Amino acid sequence: MPDYELYYWSVPFRGQFVRAVLAYAGKSWSEGGDDAIVRLMGAAVRDMPVPFMGPPLLIDKKAHVAISQMPAIVLYLGETLRLLPDAPADRAMTMKIVCDANDVIDEITLDGGRLMWIEKRWEEFVPRLKKWMSFWEETGRRHEMTADSGFLLGGDKPGIADVVSATLWSTMTERFAALKTLLAETAPMTAALTARVAALPPLAKLAAKAREDYGEAYCGGQIEASLRKVLEH
Repeated sequence: MPDYELYYWSVPFRGQFVRAVLAYAGKSWSEGGDDAIVRLMGAAVRDMPVPFMGPPLLIDKKAHVAISQMPAIVLYLGETLRLLPDAPADRAMTMKIVCDANDVIDEITLDGGRLMWIEKRWEEFVPRLKKWMSFWEETGRRHEMTADSGFLLGGDKPGIADVVSATLWSTMTERFAALKTLLAETAPMTAALTARVAALPPLAKLAAKAREDYGEAYCGGQIEASLRKVLEH
């Protein structure tokens, strides 16, 4: 029986970070599916597993714990699965990177589709996206990462910061060729880290399953359609 139940829509996007951490840790999980998510979101708050506005939502079946909000879920998994660094500064930096990743996907979807992308709006956003990419590049540089080796916060193996970062950039750039080019030009060490970590067997298997389950879908809906329109014209 799976250790966890994950509720997230049938696209990669924000839920893919949780899937990636679980996969990297070698944990099994089941997914509740879109219909179950709709039912949970429509339930009275007192009847929810944890008060939440939208997925992802993770239930740790053995511990009888329910957590929502992607960074909170990643923190919970990092703590309980012993995946976080020992040093307090590195633990805090790990969560800073997780929150940055969460912010990037909010911004690239204009706060979940509050507006739609048009060419002028996208052109104005590109410098900001490049600045986001440079955050990863500078973090790696400060911890002596190179294009050939090393990880964002040092150490001899990938940590949650690396898994989340690789998931952020690989999921995005595999679906949008223009963004793959932009990442390689703007943050070459980050692009190399993404390739190295995404190639780890559990993450490569997860990515293959995402392609099988979701095709080329990224975030879905009209916001994805508008993103594709400005990037693929």
